Amino acid sequence: MFYAQKKISPVKFILRLFYRADWILIILITPILFSSLATMKSFGGGKDYFFNHQIIWIAIGIFIFVAFNAIDWRFFKRGNFLFIFYIIGVLFLIWLIFYGKSTKGAVSWLKFPLFSIEPSEPIKLLMILILAKYFSLRHIEIAHIKHIIVSGTYAALPSLLIFLQPDFGSAAILFFIWLGMIIVSGVSKKHLLAVLLLFSITFALSWFFVLKPYQKLRIITFVNPLSDPKGAGYNALQSTIAVGSGRLWGKGIGLGAQSRLNFLPEPETDFIFASFAEEWGFLGVVFIFIFFAFFIWRILNNAFLGMNNFQYLYGIGLSIFFMTHFIINVGMNIGILPITGITLPFMSYGGSNLITSFAGIGILSGMRK
Repeated sequence: MFYAQKKISPVKFILRLFYRADWILIILITPILFSSLATMKSFGGGKDYFFNHQIIWIAIGIFIFVAFNAIDWRFFKRGNFLFIFYIIGVLFLIWLIFYGKSTKGAVSWLKFPLFSIEPSEPIKLLMILILAKYFSLRHIEIAHIKHIIVSGTYAALPSLLIFLQPDFGSAAILFFIWLGMIIVSGVSKKHLLAVLLLFSITFALSWFFVLKPYQKLRIITFVNPLSDPKGAGYNALQSTIAVGSGRLWGKGIGLGAQSRLNFLPEPETDFIFASFAEEWGFLGVVFIFIFFAFFIWRILNNAFLGMNNFQYLYGIGLSIFFMTHFIINVGMNIGILPITGITLPFMSYGGSNLITSFAGIGILSGMRK
Protein backbone atom coordinates (compact mmCIF):
# COMPACT_ATOMS: atom_id res chain seq x y z
CA MET A 1 0.00 0.00 0.00
CA PHE A 2 0.95 3.63 -0.33
CA TYR A 3 2.11 5.80 2.56
CA ALA A 4 -1.06 7.96 2.46
CA GLN A 5 -3.27 4.93 2.92
CA LYS A 6 -1.34 3.67 5.94
CA LYS A 7 -1.33 7.05 7.76
CA ILE A 8 1.95 6.37 9.48
CA SER A 9 4.89 8.66 10.13
CA PRO A 10 7.45 9.11 7.33
CA VAL A 11 10.18 7.50 9.47
CA LYS A 12 8.11 4.38 10.13
CA PHE A 13 7.12 4.26 6.47
CA ILE A 14 10.76 4.32 5.33
CA LEU A 15 11.75 1.67 7.88
CA ARG A 16 8.88 -0.55 6.81
CA LEU A 17 9.76 0.06 3.18
CA PHE A 18 13.33 -1.13 3.65
CA TYR A 19 12.26 -4.00 5.89
CA ARG A 20 9.81 -5.51 3.41
CA ALA A 21 12.16 -5.19 0.41
CA ASP A 22 13.89 -8.34 -0.78
CA TRP A 23 17.44 -7.04 -0.49
CA ILE A 24 18.82 -10.51 -1.18
CA LEU A 25 17.95 -9.91 -4.83
CA ILE A 26 20.09 -6.76 -4.84
CA ILE A 27 22.93 -8.52 -2.99
CA LEU A 28 22.97 -11.32 -5.57
CA ILE A 29 23.19 -8.97 -8.57
CA THR A 30 25.78 -6.65 -6.97
CA PRO A 31 28.78 -8.82 -8.06
CA ILE A 32 27.32 -8.92 -11.58
CA LEU A 33 26.97 -5.13 -11.64
CA PHE A 34 30.55 -4.68 -10.41
CA SER A 35 31.79 -7.13 -13.06
CA SER A 36 29.99 -5.08 -15.69
CA LEU A 37 31.54 -1.82 -14.48
CA ALA A 38 35.02 -3.36 -14.22
CA THR A 39 34.77 -4.62 -17.80
CA MET A 40 33.60 -1.25 -19.14
CA LYS A 41 36.33 0.58 -17.21
CA SER A 42 38.95 -1.68 -18.79
CA PHE A 43 38.09 -0.74 -22.38
CA GLY A 44 40.33 2.33 -22.34
CA GLY A 45 40.64 4.60 -25.35
CA GLY A 46 38.34 7.25 -23.92
CA LYS A 47 35.48 4.80 -23.40
CA ASP A 48 34.82 5.85 -19.82
CA TYR A 49 31.59 7.22 -21.25
CA PHE A 50 29.97 3.81 -20.87
CA PHE A 51 31.36 3.31 -17.36
CA ASN A 52 30.19 6.71 -16.11
CA HIS A 53 26.73 6.49 -17.65
CA GLN A 54 26.22 2.92 -16.47
CA ILE A 55 26.76 4.08 -12.88
CA ILE A 56 23.97 6.61 -13.38
CA TRP A 57 21.65 3.95 -14.82
CA ILE A 58 22.40 1.62 -11.89
CA ALA A 59 21.61 4.40 -9.39
CA ILE A 60 18.32 5.13 -11.16
CA GLY A 61 17.55 1.42 -11.23
CA ILE A 62 18.09 0.98 -7.49
CA PHE A 63 15.88 4.01 -6.84
CA ILE A 64 13.14 2.46 -9.00
CA PHE A 65 13.52 -0.85 -7.14
CA VAL A 66 12.97 0.89 -3.81
CA ALA A 67 10.08 2.98 -5.15
CA PHE A 68 8.32 0.01 -6.76
CA ASN A 69 8.83 -2.00 -3.61
CA ALA A 70 6.62 0.56 -1.83
CA ILE A 71 3.56 -0.56 -3.81
CA ASP A 72 1.55 -3.73 -3.37
CA TRP A 73 1.27 -4.57 -7.06
CA ARG A 74 -1.30 -7.27 -6.47
CA PHE A 75 -3.92 -4.59 -7.09
CA PHE A 76 -3.17 -5.19 -10.80
CA LYS A 77 -5.16 -8.41 -10.44
CA ARG A 78 -8.26 -6.24 -10.23
CA GLY A 79 -9.53 -3.61 -12.65
CA ASN A 80 -8.46 -2.79 -16.19
CA PHE A 81 -5.17 -0.99 -15.50
CA LEU A 82 -3.04 -3.60 -17.23
CA PHE A 83 -5.23 -3.73 -20.33
CA ILE A 84 -5.03 0.06 -20.66
CA PHE A 85 -1.23 -0.07 -20.37
CA TYR A 86 -1.20 -2.90 -22.91
CA ILE A 87 -3.15 -0.81 -25.46
CA ILE A 88 -0.84 2.15 -24.87
CA GLY A 89 2.21 -0.09 -25.35
CA VAL A 90 0.86 -1.50 -28.62
CA LEU A 91 0.10 2.01 -29.90
CA PHE A 92 3.67 3.05 -29.07
CA LEU A 93 5.01 0.10 -31.07
CA ILE A 94 2.79 0.99 -34.05
CA TRP A 95 3.89 4.63 -33.88
CA LEU A 96 7.52 3.51 -33.66
CA ILE A 97 7.32 1.52 -36.90
CA PHE A 98 6.05 4.51 -38.88
CA TYR A 99 7.80 7.43 -37.19
CA GLY A 100 10.76 5.99 -35.28
CA LYS A 101 14.35 6.61 -36.33
CA SER A 102 16.41 3.71 -37.60
CA THR A 103 19.50 2.74 -35.58
CA LYS A 104 21.77 0.01 -36.96
CA GLY A 105 19.05 -1.16 -39.30
CA ALA A 106 16.27 -1.41 -36.71
CA VAL A 107 13.57 1.08 -35.74
CA SER A 108 13.62 0.09 -32.07
CA TRP A 109 14.19 3.34 -30.18
CA LEU A 110 12.19 6.38 -29.14
CA LYS A 111 14.67 9.24 -29.11
CA PHE A 112 14.37 12.21 -26.75
CA PRO A 113 16.75 15.18 -26.30
CA LEU A 114 18.61 13.67 -23.32
CA PHE A 115 18.01 9.94 -23.65
CA SER A 116 16.48 7.15 -25.72
CA ILE A 117 14.02 4.40 -24.78
CA GLU A 118 13.63 0.94 -26.28
CA PRO A 119 9.88 0.25 -25.82
CA SER A 120 10.29 -3.48 -26.39
CA GLU A 121 11.93 -3.82 -22.95
CA PRO A 122 9.05 -2.54 -20.74
CA ILE A 123 6.63 -4.36 -23.07
CA LYS A 124 8.20 -7.65 -21.92
CA LEU A 125 7.49 -6.79 -18.29
CA LEU A 126 3.97 -5.69 -19.17
CA MET A 127 3.40 -8.99 -20.98
CA ILE A 128 4.39 -10.94 -17.86
CA LEU A 129 1.86 -8.97 -15.80
CA ILE A 130 -0.88 -9.34 -18.43
CA LEU A 131 -0.43 -13.10 -18.71
CA ALA A 132 -0.14 -13.52 -14.93
CA LYS A 133 -3.47 -11.76 -14.49
CA TYR A 134 -5.16 -13.63 -17.35
CA PHE A 135 -4.12 -17.10 -16.19
CA SER A 136 -4.67 -16.42 -12.48
CA LEU A 137 -8.29 -15.41 -13.07
CA ARG A 138 -9.02 -18.50 -15.16
CA HIS A 139 -7.22 -21.27 -13.30
CA ILE A 140 -10.43 -23.32 -12.96
CA GLU A 141 -11.30 -23.35 -16.68
CA ILE A 142 -7.73 -22.98 -17.95
CA ALA A 143 -7.74 -26.34 -19.79
CA HIS A 144 -10.01 -24.93 -22.53
CA ILE A 145 -8.23 -24.32 -25.83
CA LYS A 146 -9.64 -20.79 -26.11
CA HIS A 147 -7.22 -19.65 -23.41
CA ILE A 148 -4.27 -20.71 -25.54
CA ILE A 149 -5.70 -18.68 -28.42
CA VAL A 150 -6.57 -15.58 -26.36
CA SER A 151 -3.31 -15.50 -24.43
CA GLY A 152 -1.41 -16.22 -27.63
CA THR A 153 -3.10 -13.24 -29.26
CA TYR A 154 -2.02 -11.02 -26.36
CA ALA A 155 1.58 -12.10 -26.96
CA ALA A 156 1.43 -12.26 -30.77
CA LEU A 157 0.38 -8.66 -31.40
CA PRO A 158 3.37 -6.91 -29.74
CA SER A 159 5.65 -9.74 -30.92
CA LEU A 160 4.68 -9.10 -34.54
CA LEU A 161 5.14 -5.34 -34.19
CA ILE A 162 8.56 -5.82 -32.59
CA PHE A 163 9.53 -8.37 -35.25
CA LEU A 164 8.70 -5.79 -37.95
CA GLN A 165 11.17 -3.26 -36.49
CA PRO A 166 12.99 -5.72 -37.07
CA ASP A 167 13.96 -7.06 -33.65
CA PHE A 168 13.75 -10.85 -33.80
CA GLY A 169 15.45 -11.29 -30.42
CA SER A 170 12.89 -9.35 -28.38
CA ALA A 171 10.05 -10.98 -30.31
CA ALA A 172 11.51 -14.38 -29.40
CA ILE A 173 11.73 -13.34 -25.73
CA LEU A 174 8.00 -12.54 -25.74
CA PHE A 175 7.26 -15.92 -27.30
CA PHE A 176 9.28 -17.78 -24.65
CA ILE A 177 7.59 -15.79 -21.86
CA TRP A 178 4.19 -16.80 -23.23
CA LEU A 179 5.23 -20.43 -23.78
CA GLY A 180 6.76 -20.81 -20.32
CA MET A 181 3.86 -19.18 -18.49
CA ILE A 182 1.21 -21.10 -20.39
CA ILE A 183 2.94 -24.40 -19.60
CA VAL A 184 2.89 -23.75 -15.84
CA SER A 185 -0.62 -22.25 -15.93
CA GLY A 186 -2.28 -25.64 -16.33
CA VAL A 187 -3.52 -25.52 -19.92
CA SER A 188 -4.12 -28.74 -21.78
CA LYS A 189 -0.76 -29.97 -23.02
CA LYS A 190 -2.50 -31.73 -25.93
CA HIS A 191 -4.07 -28.45 -27.10
CA LEU A 192 -0.78 -26.60 -26.71
CA LEU A 193 1.08 -29.29 -28.64
CA ALA A 194 -1.53 -29.10 -31.41
CA VAL A 195 -1.08 -25.33 -31.73
CA LEU A 196 2.72 -25.61 -31.80
CA LEU A 197 2.50 -28.45 -34.33
CA LEU A 198 0.28 -26.30 -36.57
CA PHE A 199 2.83 -23.49 -36.34
CA SER A 200 5.66 -25.88 -37.26
CA ILE A 201 3.74 -27.25 -40.26
CA THR A 202 3.02 -23.71 -41.47
CA PHE A 203 6.72 -22.82 -41.27
CA ALA A 204 7.73 -26.03 -43.07
CA LEU A 205 5.28 -25.38 -45.91
CA SER A 206 6.51 -21.81 -46.18
CA TRP A 207 10.11 -23.05 -46.39
CA PHE A 208 9.43 -25.38 -49.31
CA PHE A 209 6.73 -23.51 -51.23
CA VAL A 210 6.81 -19.80 -50.27
CA LEU A 211 10.31 -18.61 -49.41
CA LYS A 212 12.71 -17.78 -52.23
CA PRO A 213 16.34 -19.02 -52.27
CA TYR A 214 17.80 -15.69 -51.10
CA GLN A 215 15.30 -15.61 -48.20
CA LYS A 216 16.30 -19.14 -47.17
CA LEU A 217 19.96 -18.10 -47.30
CA ARG A 218 19.26 -15.20 -44.93
CA ILE A 219 17.59 -17.54 -42.46
CA ILE A 220 20.43 -20.08 -42.65
CA THR A 221 23.02 -17.34 -42.08
CA PHE A 222 20.97 -15.98 -39.20
CA VAL A 223 20.71 -19.37 -37.50
CA ASN A 224 24.34 -20.28 -38.18
CA PRO A 225 26.30 -17.01 -38.56
CA LEU A 226 29.66 -18.84 -38.52
CA SER A 227 28.77 -20.23 -41.95
CA ASP A 228 29.67 -16.77 -43.30
CA PRO A 229 32.70 -15.71 -41.19
CA LYS A 230 33.67 -12.77 -43.43
CA GLY A 231 30.15 -11.40 -43.70
CA ALA A 232 27.19 -11.90 -41.38
CA GLY A 233 29.19 -14.24 -39.17
CA TYR A 234 32.06 -11.83 -38.46
CA ASN A 235 30.67 -10.66 -35.12
CA ALA A 236 30.05 -14.22 -33.92
CA LEU A 237 33.54 -15.28 -34.97
CA GLN A 238 35.24 -12.43 -33.10
CA SER A 239 33.11 -13.13 -30.04
CA THR A 240 34.04 -16.82 -29.90
CA ILE A 241 37.71 -15.89 -30.33
CA ALA A 242 37.43 -13.50 -27.37
CA VAL A 243 35.74 -16.09 -25.13
CA GLY A 244 38.19 -18.83 -26.05
CA SER A 245 41.28 -16.68 -25.60
CA GLY A 246 40.36 -16.05 -21.95
CA ARG A 247 41.11 -19.70 -21.10
CA LEU A 248 41.14 -20.55 -17.38
CA TRP A 249 42.41 -17.40 -15.65
CA GLY A 250 41.76 -14.74 -18.28
CA LYS A 251 44.15 -12.19 -19.75
CA GLY A 252 43.64 -9.73 -16.91
CA ILE A 253 41.64 -6.53 -16.50
CA GLY A 254 42.35 -4.12 -19.34
CA LEU A 255 44.29 -6.69 -21.37
CA GLY A 256 41.47 -7.98 -23.58
CA ALA A 257 42.79 -7.52 -27.11
CA GLN A 258 39.48 -8.19 -28.89
CA SER A 259 37.65 -5.31 -27.20
CA ARG A 260 40.55 -2.87 -26.80
CA LEU A 261 41.64 -3.21 -30.44
CA ASN A 262 38.02 -2.99 -31.69
CA PHE A 263 37.91 -6.46 -33.23
CA LEU A 264 34.90 -7.21 -31.05
CA PRO A 265 31.83 -5.14 -32.03
CA GLU A 266 29.59 -3.66 -29.34
CA PRO A 267 31.81 -4.88 -26.46
CA GLU A 268 29.74 -2.90 -23.94
CA THR A 269 26.30 -4.21 -24.95
CA ASP A 270 25.67 -7.34 -27.04
CA PHE A 271 29.14 -8.80 -26.50
CA ILE A 272 30.03 -7.72 -22.99
CA PHE A 273 30.03 -11.38 -21.96
CA ALA A 274 32.82 -12.05 -24.48
CA SER A 275 34.72 -8.99 -23.22
CA PHE A 276 34.37 -10.19 -19.64
CA ALA A 277 35.32 -13.80 -20.48
CA GLU A 278 38.46 -12.70 -22.31
CA GLU A 279 39.72 -10.73 -19.30
CA TRP A 280 38.44 -12.92 -16.44
CA GLY A 281 38.61 -16.37 -18.03
CA PHE A 282 36.61 -19.49 -17.26
CA LEU A 283 36.73 -18.91 -13.51
CA GLY A 284 35.23 -15.45 -13.93
CA VAL A 285 32.46 -16.89 -16.10
CA VAL A 286 31.68 -19.53 -13.44
CA PHE A 287 31.54 -16.71 -10.88
CA ILE A 288 28.89 -14.88 -12.93
CA PHE A 289 26.92 -18.09 -13.58
CA ILE A 290 26.77 -18.92 -9.86
CA PHE A 291 25.42 -15.54 -8.81
CA PHE A 292 22.94 -15.47 -11.65
CA ALA A 293 21.72 -18.97 -10.76
CA PHE A 294 21.14 -17.93 -7.14
CA PHE A 295 19.38 -14.79 -8.40
CA ILE A 296 16.94 -16.91 -10.45
CA TRP A 297 16.49 -19.25 -7.47
CA ARG A 298 15.55 -16.26 -5.29
CA ILE A 299 12.95 -15.09 -7.81
CA LEU A 300 11.43 -18.58 -7.99
CA ASN A 301 11.46 -18.80 -4.21
CA ASN A 302 9.40 -15.60 -4.07
CA ALA A 303 7.06 -17.08 -6.67
CA PHE A 304 6.53 -20.37 -4.83
CA LEU A 305 5.87 -18.53 -1.56
CA GLY A 306 3.37 -16.19 -3.23
CA MET A 307 0.00 -15.80 -1.55
CA ASN A 308 -1.96 -16.19 -4.81
CA ASN A 309 -1.68 -17.40 -8.39
CA PHE A 310 -1.05 -13.90 -9.72
CA GLN A 311 2.10 -13.51 -7.63
CA TYR A 312 3.19 -17.06 -8.45
CA LEU A 313 2.75 -16.64 -12.20
CA TYR A 314 4.41 -13.23 -12.20
CA GLY A 315 7.48 -14.68 -10.49
CA ILE A 316 7.61 -17.55 -13.00
CA GLY A 317 7.32 -15.12 -15.91
CA LEU A 318 10.02 -12.85 -14.49
CA SER A 319 12.41 -15.79 -14.08
CA ILE A 320 11.75 -16.77 -17.72
CA PHE A 321 12.47 -13.18 -18.78
CA PHE A 322 15.88 -13.20 -17.10
CA MET A 323 16.77 -16.77 -18.08
CA THR A 324 15.97 -16.32 -21.76
CA HIS A 325 17.95 -13.07 -21.89
CA PHE A 326 20.89 -14.78 -20.19
CA ILE A 327 20.81 -17.97 -22.28
CA ILE A 328 20.39 -16.20 -25.63
CA ASN A 329 23.10 -13.61 -24.93
CA VAL A 330 25.63 -16.17 -23.69
CA GLY A 331 24.68 -18.51 -26.55
CA MET A 332 25.29 -15.90 -29.23
CA ASN A 333 28.58 -14.89 -27.54
CA ILE A 334 29.92 -18.44 -27.75
CA GLY A 335 28.61 -19.03 -31.27
CA ILE A 336 25.83 -21.56 -30.66
CA LEU A 337 22.86 -19.19 -31.07
CA PRO A 338 22.07 -16.49 -33.65
CA ILE A 339 23.16 -12.88 -33.12
CA THR A 340 19.93 -11.21 -32.05
CA GLY A 341 20.98 -8.12 -30.12
CA ILE A 342 19.68 -9.48 -26.81
CA THR A 343 21.41 -7.90 -23.80
CA LEU A 344 22.88 -9.65 -20.77
CA PRO A 345 20.86 -8.68 -17.66
CA PHE A 346 22.68 -6.34 -15.25
CA MET A 347 25.86 -6.49 -17.36
CA SER A 348 25.16 -4.95 -20.77
CA TYR A 349 25.34 -1.19 -21.06
CA GLY A 350 22.09 0.74 -21.44
CA GLY A 351 19.17 2.04 -19.49
CA SER A 352 16.13 0.39 -21.07
CA ASN A 353 16.89 -3.21 -20.10
CA LEU A 354 18.56 -2.23 -16.81
CA ILE A 355 15.63 -0.08 -15.66
CA THR A 356 13.15 -2.75 -16.77
CA SER A 357 15.12 -5.39 -14.83
CA PHE A 358 15.17 -3.32 -11.63
CA ALA A 359 11.48 -2.49 -12.08
CA GLY A 360 10.72 -6.20 -12.51
CA ILE A 361 12.34 -7.24 -9.25
CA GLY A 362 10.88 -4.15 -7.55
CA ILE A 363 7.39 -5.30 -8.48
CA LEU A 364 8.18 -8.80 -7.25
CA SER A 365 9.45 -7.40 -3.95
CA GLY A 366 6.38 -5.17 -3.64
CA MET A 367 4.12 -8.23 -3.78
CA ARG A 368 5.72 -9.60 -0.61
CA LYS A 369 3.97 -9.05 2.74
